[in-house]
Amino acid sequence: MFVAQGVDYIIVHIVQEALDKARAGRTCITIAHRLTTIKDADKIAVFKNGVVHEIGTHDTLMAKKGLYFKLQKAQHK
Repeated sequence: MFVAQGVDYIIVHIVQEALDKARAGRTCITIAHRLTTIKDADKIAVFKNGVVHEIGTHDTLMAKKGLYFKLQKAQHK
């Protein structure tokens, strides 16, 4: 398990590239606190209180302006 919290940006970028290559052509379930980690995922499921709240791509979820949108905006403040 790799924990990226507090890790240098360059290291995070290197690890992200390695993960992208490793999951190519595979089903991968990623739990992320840093939403940039999942931005390019084929499908994103947003959970709230243990229940699926939204499902979609980054673009469709941003367009809905729901919970995912609010979480994205909060992380980029």
